[in-house]
Amino acid sequence: MLPAIVIEKPPRLVRAIKLLPAEASADEAAILADELSGITAMVAEKFTNDRTAEGIQRALLLTVGGVSLGLEHLADTEDELESLEVLIEEGAEFVFQAGFRLIRELAALPEDSLVGEYDNDPVYSQRRLKELFVDLCTADPGESWSGYERYLGQVEQRKKVQAIVRAAQWLRRNHYEGPVEDPDLNAEGVIALAIIFAVEGGGRITARTGQKEFERFVKSVRKNDPDFEAGWAELIARVPDAHKAVIAERIETYRTHCTVLQNIRTKASLKQLFTELENYAGSELEADYP
Repeated sequence: MLPAIVIEKPPRLVRAIKLLPAEASADEAAILADELSGITAMVAEKFTNDRTAEGIQRALLLTVGGVSLGLEHLADTEDELESLEVLIEEGAEFVFQAGFRLIRELAALPEDSLVGEYDNDPVYSQRRLKELFVDLCTADPGESWSGYERYLGQVEQRKKVQAIVRAAQWLRRNHYEGPVEDPDLNAEGVIALAIIFAVEGGGRITARTGQKEFERFVKSVRKNDPDFEAGWAELIARVPDAHKAVIAERIETYRTHCTVLQNIRTKASLKQLFTELENYAGSELEADYP
């Protein structure tokens, strides 16, 4: 078996700096060095213990990663000469701020579909921002760095989560009994309830329920034997285009893998069905029985 080929990819800032002797003047090199020193000092003050050598070293690694992230975003190609030109023409601080803005925008996206009141807390938001910055932008100049690729992966993942959360928020606003105002949101639970209750037909949107309403729903389905597909079509017709893909994807899953819907037409007890519903709806269920 041939050994795996390992391609080293140092941080983009490091790759650009290597071109300085041949491609930049002494003044340009001095200005860049001064700017990078200033950024490192600022990072040390805001994100590390700037009174220790260890804090300065960590700040250096974060500066390398932050500027590299900005270069990956601003440069149109993989050409290292273009990276150097961006650094010289725009300035290292501008590039660093572009990279940090990416981290700030990423931190504003939901990490998972369980949203709590604390997610909007300023202290928690700052801690989350710092953790992301340290995670993605710690870049050793002498080692390969994958911060930009990991950043892109997280953006894609979090945008999918954001789409789920926004779909659930719309369902909550259009709940048949009026908007659900609870600041804690189990987005997957809200969507599950809407899809399960939609099979009854009529286009009514259910984003929150309790045992009494669920019992009414089960009895109605067993008595009237509605067409599940028709009910889902009515739900999709009511949902705005921006949320249709999320709802349709969940319907496809629940069509074959939802035990509540699989067992609702059997002799399964209401207690069993409600227990199964809890697995899908979670905290979106109301305990209306003592």
